[in-house]
Amino acid sequence: MRPASEVERRRLNDEFAALCRIRSVSGEEAEIAARVGGELRGLGLEVEEDAAGNLLCRVAGRDSGRHVLLCAHLDTVPHEGVVEPVCEDGGWVSAGDTILGADNKAAVAMLLEIARRGMIEGVPLGLELLFTTGEEVALRGAKAFDTAALRSTRGFVFDHATPIGEVVVAAPTYYRLEAHFLGAAAHAGLHPERGRSAIVAAARAIAAMRLGRIDEDTTANVGAIEGGWPGATNIVPERATILAEARSVDDAKVEALVAEMVDHVHDAANEPVCQCDADVIVEKLFGGYRHRPQDEGVLAAEAALTACGYEPRRVVSGGGSDANALQAAGFTCVNVANGTERAHESGERVAVAALEGMLDVAYALLDELAS
Repeated sequence: MRPASEVERRRLNDEFAALCRIRSVSGEEAEIAARVGGELRGLGLEVEEDAAGNLLCRVAGRDSGRHVLLCAHLDTVPHEGVVEPVCEDGGWVSAGDTILGADNKAAVAMLLEIARRGMIEGVPLGLELLFTTGEEVALRGAKAFDTAALRSTRGFVFDHATPIGEVVVAAPTYYRLEAHFLGAAAHAGLHPERGRSAIVAAARAIAAMRLGRIDEDTTANVGAIEGGWPGATNIVPERATILAEARSVDDAKVEALVAEMVDHVHDAANEPVCQCDADVIVEKLFGGYRHRPQDEGVLAAEAALTACGYEPRRVVSGGGSDANALQAAGFTCVNVANGTERAHESGERVAVAALEGMLDVAYALLDELAS
């Protein structure tokens, strides 16, 4: 397939900017799903929507016997304000203090442009384009998607916010930990000794935990703590909650780390200065995976990157993607970096060169898979 034309590149950038303006925080994907579905139907394609809001459409290929899945997600992480994308110094950024939404709208715009090319000029093999919901909330949409509906035998996700060239060969197992502390309320000035502070217990549990990068395979984080009464300093707080996570590409490591975090919760609750009850909920939100060195999808992605002048690099990711959910369902899927930067931050950016470059990589990938 030929590289993208100037018209296609301009349309890709325009489509990307339009998508970024649409608010699509997880759970609020209806508007962007309507936009994407409308674009696809306007091309003459049929679009299927499942109960989770995932969209699936097919583009016929010259080889009707083979299909490949290309996947991107519609939702973004939470943010305040309205996204106004602007192009500055060769890259797209948000004009305000919001995220941009390049994670993963850069890939959504790319798939729409591939669909347009496919309907005008054709593609070498059949395409199945999957647009998922709820990726940012533990892959909710992809986990609900029925892979039995697919004709493809393998797929590619474009959802790794690193420089073009990186191919994810392993991704982590992810656990979520929710700990609730229950102490006893008391007047903080008159009778503090009668109180048992749930916030102190939560703080001591957090202080005892190993957080951040534990080793090359493993990370942990406390993402939220809540407790007490808003604005009230004169009450010993009887309730507090912490939300934490642990992830690793080594299952044994993450399981041991989660057990250690749970122990710290109970140890802190039982300290004489705290004496709180503690209730801990641990949930495995998705499993990890590791591709074989000679996995056909990995090799195809590397060949496509090389053909477009990029140096392929195999990486182990600390982040999950829809590839985790699809792999867990028994469907082979490779996650490929899409050149976006600073995902989930107000400084999120994607270079125009990266946005357009990934479109050419996708075309080269289709050629490689068809050969």
